Amino acid sequence: LPAGPVNTVKEDPERRGLLFAGTEIAVFFSSDNGDSWQALRLNMPATSIRDLVIHNDDLVVGTHGRSFWILDDITPLRQLDPKVTSSTAYLFAPQVAYRVQRNVNTDTPLPPEEPAGQNPPDGAIINYYFKNDPATPVTLEIFDSRNQLVRRFSSEDKPEPINANDYPVTPYWFRPPQVLAAKAGMQRFAWDLKYGPPAAFGHGFPISAIYKDTPLYPLGPSVLPGTYTVKLTANGTSLTQPLTVKMDPRVKTGMPALTQQFNLSLEAYRGMQQTFDAVDQIKKLRTQIKESISRVDRGPLAEALSALDKKAATIGGEGRGEGTSPGLPGGTIDVREPNLTRLNAGFSSLLEHLQSADMPPTVPMVTAATELQKVLTKLMADWETLKKELPAINERLQSANQPPLTP
Repeated sequence: LPAGPVNTVKEDPERRGLLFAGTEIAVFFSSDNGDSWQALRLNMPATSIRDLVIHNDDLVVGTHGRSFWILDDITPLRQLDPKVTSSTAYLFAPQVAYRVQRNVNTDTPLPPEEPAGQNPPDGAIINYYFKNDPATPVTLEIFDSRNQLVRRFSSEDKPEPINANDYPVTPYWFRPPQVLAAKAGMQRFAWDLKYGPPAAFGHGFPISAIYKDTPLYPLGPSVLPGTYTVKLTANGTSLTQPLTVKMDPRVKTGMPALTQQFNLSLEAYRGMQQTFDAVDQIKKLRTQIKESISRVDRGPLAEALSALDKKAATIGGEGRGEGTSPGLPGGTIDVREPNLTRLNAGFSSLLEHLQSADMPPTVPMVTAATELQKVLTKLMADWETLKKELPAINERLQSANQPPLTP
């Protein structure tokens, strides 16, 4: 320890010999009962540390003149031993993660000049260590109790840039992108306990915003409480650790209701993917049709192609989220002119309603989910019927020395 006063020393209640000391310049820790010490300053200014409190898995530091600081999740320090320091890579056992609503405010965030603290990261904090920079990309995968993949992250992921001009909100709302680090040293990654962002044609920021921590909506469904497996892969080697997810202890909704909420949410999530993929195929087909029309002479073939394009447009929509969302509050559905684009928006609306609170789905939500699935079945059947018309059209295109249409 540096020369000077030591104002406080506390031992971790979970691991004997893990000590924390507050000096006049920084916090230090010792994993060997005080024989050796290392600074734990991170981004703290040099200031007098007057007291320390270990609260569950967090270290709370009271300073002189600079309020108090909290280091979220000290479980890696509790696991630190020669096995960790001698390893080329190590995945620490994650602490218990709690499923908590991201934000329950119904208004915009505090202005940036208003002093405010920062909450811990959403979801599960995953800590890992590399002795040297990995030679290959790093992946992090989350599996459920049935060994089904829930989420996958890679150090090669390229976050989609956000154009501030596309959204009617101030840029200080935006949550910075999080990229899986692939470099030597201790690394930390936060999984928000959700499936990946759903495939949607429309995006936006909710009014329940948090300063510099508001994600782009829609979001994937939250996972159920239970046991999951975290898998870290680098340099051809995989490491795994169990992860326990628990419900917000303030929520009294039972597992049957949460399971019903999750199942309906997952159906809507998959419906968004199915409609998005189908619209993407239809858009490609319509592009080919327009190119074929431009190459053939006016006549029966051009008319047949135009009729096919009209059918495809009726089924798919424009792929820009236009029109009224089929899933309306109250569970009713606009079936006057349904198409896959509008259906995608309907599933998105339903998913957001289902995930807005840790409560059983309402009767209108259940009704809307059923109706949306009926519309999906019909539109997908219409799309399959249209594809059956392609062989005959392609024969005529071949006779006209034109390339075939491929959905």
